[in-house]
Amino acid sequence: MATEYGQGYGRQGGPGAGFHGTADGGAGERRHRLPTALRAPVEARSRREFAYVLLSLPVSVLVFSYAVTLAFTGSLLLITFLGIPVLAVGLAGCRGFGVLERKMARGLLGLDVAEPEPARGRKPGAAAWMGAVLKSGTSWRHLLYSVLHMPWAVFSFTVSVIFWVYGWALLTYPVWFWLFPMYGGQDGLQLYGDETHSIYLDNPFEITVTALVGLLFTMATPWIVRALTSVDRVMVRGLLGPTRLATRVVELESDRGVVVDTAAADLRRIERDLHDGAQARLVALAMDLGLAKEKLAEDPQAAARMVGEAHGEVKTALQELRDLARGIHPAVLTDRGLDAALSAVASRCVVPVRVEVDLVERPAAAIEGIAYFTVSELLQNISKHARATGASVDVWRVENRLMLQVVDDGVGGADASGGSGLAGLAGRLDAVDGILVVDSPVGGPTRVTAELPWRG
Repeated sequence: MATEYGQGYGRQGGPGAGFHGTADGGAGERRHRLPTALRAPVEARSRREFAYVLLSLPVSVLVFSYAVTLAFTGSLLLITFLGIPVLAVGLAGCRGFGVLERKMARGLLGLDVAEPEPARGRKPGAAAWMGAVLKSGTSWRHLLYSVLHMPWAVFSFTVSVIFWVYGWALLTYPVWFWLFPMYGGQDGLQLYGDETHSIYLDNPFEITVTALVGLLFTMATPWIVRALTSVDRVMVRGLLGPTRLATRVVELESDRGVVVDTAAADLRRIERDLHDGAQARLVALAMDLGLAKEKLAEDPQAAARMVGEAHGEVKTALQELRDLARGIHPAVLTDRGLDAALSAVASRCVVPVRVEVDLVERPAAAIEGIAYFTVSELLQNISKHARATGASVDVWRVENRLMLQVVDDGVGGADASGGSGLAGLAGRLDAVDGILVVDSPVGGPTRVTAELPWRG
């Protein structure tokens, strides 16, 4: 009965940990005997970041040359018709190189940047395509990246290679310093020298100090490379990824799809409940009343008995209709708000439930309805699966967010990775920019927290 594991939310705090992945994009944090500073030079992440710096230089030089050449040529040819297609081809090529840059960042830096919105013309044809490419802000951001990234790649390459080469060379100096007296004609690595005086690193103390300096360089290199690649991350995300507006449009389209699917599923459920429940009972009731009408003259007692049975069926059908109406939108929620509505739901739970609603004012009707059905489904899961002896429901407001927390002392071990009922509930909350977090260790307790936007 969970959708995602996390630390949960407390009454006094914001979202807990559990949303943050590892920097490498790996499966999770691992315990190491060595501290991070000592193992960083030989970590796979450091090797990938250094490889990214090495590959960025030739790629950026190629992209810079292509972008500058076509942009300059196209600008000069704008006085003729040829300038427009040359610029369009240049911008399209920059977008193609952007695909390569995003793949490099994804594979070596662990940076997953979504594809930007494509350049589509309203009409088919070369002219419409060129107009779409030239009007697209994404195309010009790719051109800007192609121009700006080359000098930064040169700087990153130079600094990274210098620190890496000098660090490992000095660290391994005790291993290879003998090459100087044997093949170089000098006592060791020359630290200083002029016409009258020279200093060579040749005695054990100087060799040891040199190795220690190399160790410092080697330990510092991964962090220097990481700082340099952090700038690359910002540039790739900011210039080669989709804009915030485009990302928001995609999210809204996805949320709209979830809302439509959820509404269709609710309509199917209501139709099924009406067809299999109240409608079937009303059909049977009509048949029973018809038989009672026929027997009324010849066997009044049997007719009266059949009318009595029909009366019971009417009560059952009315109860089913009330339950169905309550499932659509309970009247108590509209009339009296969340406190009374959640207390009514808690009274139908199989375990004792404490309800505390700390709200000065009521949220918008849509948010209130989602909050009600979220708690209702959580309490139903407690009744069916938790094997708990008690539960609690807390509702409060933190700034512009409505917080819901349902806790039970059941067996725990909740997991929605296989697709439980709460996976759909998480989708409903996400459709309104809400969050569902579950903390359910094996053995319990289970703490489920929902966060909804506050709309008054």
